[in-house]
Amino acid sequence: MAKTTIEQVYDGLPMPQRIFAILTVSIGVAMAVMDVTITNVALPSMAKALQLSNADSIWIVNSYQLAIIMFLLAMSSIGEIYSYRKTYMFGLSVFTLASLCCGLSNGFYSLVISRLLQGLGASAMMSINMTLLRLSYPKRHLGKGIGFNATLVAIATVIAPSLAAGILAITSWRWLFLINIPLGIIAIIMGYFALPKNIVQLNERKFPKGDIILNAIFFGTLILTIEGITHDFSGTFVIGLAIASFTVGFFYIKKELRMPYPLLPIDLMKIPLFSMSVLTSIASFTAQMLAMVSLPFFFQNTMHLSESESGLLFTAWPFAIIFAAPLAGSLIGKIHAGILGGIGLGLLTTGIALLAFLPEDASHLNVAWRMMICGAGFGLFQSPNNNILITSAPPSRSGSASGMLAMARLIGQMTGATLVALMFHLFNESAPRIALGVGACVAWVACLVSLSRLGLKNGKE
Repeated sequence: MAKTTIEQVYDGLPMPQRIFAILTVSIGVAMAVMDVTITNVALPSMAKALQLSNADSIWIVNSYQLAIIMFLLAMSSIGEIYSYRKTYMFGLSVFTLASLCCGLSNGFYSLVISRLLQGLGASAMMSINMTLLRLSYPKRHLGKGIGFNATLVAIATVIAPSLAAGILAITSWRWLFLINIPLGIIAIIMGYFALPKNIVQLNERKFPKGDIILNAIFFGTLILTIEGITHDFSGTFVIGLAIASFTVGFFYIKKELRMPYPLLPIDLMKIPLFSMSVLTSIASFTAQMLAMVSLPFFFQNTMHLSESESGLLFTAWPFAIIFAAPLAGSLIGKIHAGILGGIGLGLLTTGIALLAFLPEDASHLNVAWRMMICGAGFGLFQSPNNNILITSAPPSRSGSASGMLAMARLIGQMTGATLVALMFHLFNESAPRIALGVGACVAWVACLVSLSRLGLKNGKE
C-alpha cells in the first residue's frame, strides 16, 4: 500500500489564517508592482528636484529592476532550503526599510543605493509569492486565487499613475516611497502570524553561496550589456560587459548542470509542460512590452494626443484584465490552460495588430476598444498559464517554479523594451507601428506555443 505523504494531505490554510496570508502577499505584490509605475511617472519631478540629467534619472528605475533580476532566483532557492515564510518576511522588511531610505535620500547616489535595496526586498517577495498562494489556498480554489492575484496586479497598474499624480500634486516625490512604510508594517505584522510554513523541506541542500554570486554576476552583466546597447554606452565598455557575461554564464550553467537542485532551475526545464509554459510566458510578455513601450510614442507623436489623453487610453488595457483574469481563474480545471492561453493570446495578437493599423485620426473610442481586446486576451492567458506553470513542478520545487515565473516575466519585458529601442534606432518615426507589428507576430508565436501544450504531462506524473 502506497504511503500517504504530507504533500498529498495538505490542502491550504484554515480560515481566517488564509485571509491574512493572502492579504500579506497581496500588499507585498501591490507595492512591488506599483513602485515601478509610480517611479516612472515621477522621474521628471525627481530629476528636477535632485538636479539630474534625464540619462542619470533613468537609473532610479533601472537600479530597482537590476537588483530584482540579479537576486530573484537566489531568493526562490533560499525559500526552498530554509523557509518561504522567512524569505518573504525578509523581503517585506528590507523593502519597507529601503522605502524609508528612498524617502530620506538627499542625493542621486544614496537614492540609487536605496533603490537597489528596494529591489533586493522586491526580489524576495516576487520570487515566492505564487508559492505562498499555492500553500495558502485549497487545491480546488487555487485557480481562482491566481486569477485574483492577476486582477490585483492589474488594479495596481491602473491606479499607480493616478496615485503618483495625486501625491505629486500635493507634496514632494519623497512620499511616493514613504507611503510604503505603513503598508509594509501592516503586512509584516499579518505575515508574522499568518504566512504558511514549507510543507516540504529540502534539508539535504546547502546554502548555494557560490551559485548566488555567479547568478548575480551573470544576470547583472547581461542586463547592463543590454542597457549599454540601448543607452549609447561606449562600445569598449559594452563589449567588455558582453564578454564578462558570456564567460561567467558559461561556467555558471556548466556548474548548474551538475547540481541535483540547481539555482537556475534546469531540472524543471526538463519537464515539457513547465518549459513550454515558461516559453509562452516570455513570448507573451515580450509582445505586451513591445506594445506598451511603443504606444505612448504612437499616441503622442503619430496621433498627436496629449499626455493625459494617452494615460487615460492606457487604462483600458489593465481595466479589461480586471474582468478577464477572474473569469479565466474560474475556468481553470474546466478548460485546459493551453486552450485558454491560446484563445487569450489569439485575442492579444488581434488587438495589437488592430492597433498597428490604427488610422492617425482615430477616435478615442476606436483606440479604447482595441486596447480592451489586448487586455482581455492577456487576462485570459495569464491566470491559467501561471497556474499550470506552478502546479506542473513538484511541490519540493515550488519556490524555483515561482521564481522562474517571475523571471520569465522580467525577461519578456526586458526583451520587448530592448526591441522597441532597436526599432527606433533602425526606423525612426515609423518605429512605433513596426514595433506593434512585431508585437503581434510574437503574440501569435506565443499562441501557437500555448496550444502545443495540449497533452503534455507535468513533473508529478
